[in-house]
Amino acid sequence: MYDLAIIGGGPAGLTAGLYGARANLKTIVIEKGLHGGQMQNTLEIENYPGFEKVTGPELSDHMYKQVLALGLDWKLGEVNKADLAGQPKTIEVGGEEIQAGAVILATGGQPRYLGVPGEKELAGRGVSYCATCDGAFFRHQDVLVVGGGDSAVEEGLFLTRYASSVTIIHRRDELRALPVFQERAFANPKMKFVWDTVVEKIEGDGRVSGVLARNVKDGSTRVIPGTGVFIYIGFIPNTGFLKGMPFLNEEGYIITGQNMATSIPGVFAAGDVRDTPLRQIVSAAGDGGIAAMEAYQYLENLEA
Repeated sequence: MYDLAIIGGGPAGLTAGLYGARANLKTIVIEKGLHGGQMQNTLEIENYPGFEKVTGPELSDHMYKQVLALGLDWKLGEVNKADLAGQPKTIEVGGEEIQAGAVILATGGQPRYLGVPGEKELAGRGVSYCATCDGAFFRHQDVLVVGGGDSAVEEGLFLTRYASSVTIIHRRDELRALPVFQERAFANPKMKFVWDTVVEKIEGDGRVSGVLARNVKDGSTRVIPGTGVFIYIGFIPNTGFLKGMPFLNEEGYIITGQNMATSIPGVFAAGDVRDTPLRQIVSAAGDGGIAAMEAYQYLENLEA
């Protein structure tokens, strides 16, 4: 029996663990993969306070060692199901049941991948899913954006702050983004557009050099050069085990208030799994700290 169970060991879960343990809560973090979550897949980080430049694995290790030193429990495993109503909360990991007074859901999410040759091999070497994270690495370069929705166009516009040119490759003949984003994109001299086109392969030897693209109408192919490929074809929250929960929106994200509380008492959420406008390491960490302190207050009131 734990005071606090945290599902997910990325920056949100690690920070929640840090604050929970420092509040003297008996805490466990349950993580299905490597500590650090998506941070482990980030080659270089330059926008986390305190580090001019750090690799994702290095920052993950710093956070992980810090929380372990505080004595919390760390369990490697995937949550199969969770009964979060009432008290205590019950979480099933493999064949084992874990009970806790409060739960923080910090399961994160993952970008929807193109699934083409070169994508996995060149991830962090020109292939990116976050312009805010990596845009500054592409100063005065020609970059490509795959997608046509709000994220693709908005992040493409952000990239024009650094890149010489930004080419949006879209499988349709018109964008799906909000009109305000479209107007800004079409008015920006750095923005270019390739319509009715899909990416078949990401080219490059150690670093991205371009993409092999196919026109869906006439079947013709060509190589579009670029040193960066930013992919925005969707983001998938890791909430499969929470199906049917009242706090999920239509896309599967968790709805919370400013205090990270869900609609179920004693259940909080933090980080990329939330319905949030910013998905960054620093914002996930902030969420985790708030969620842990709110969980502490909830448990205090429970005992009163």
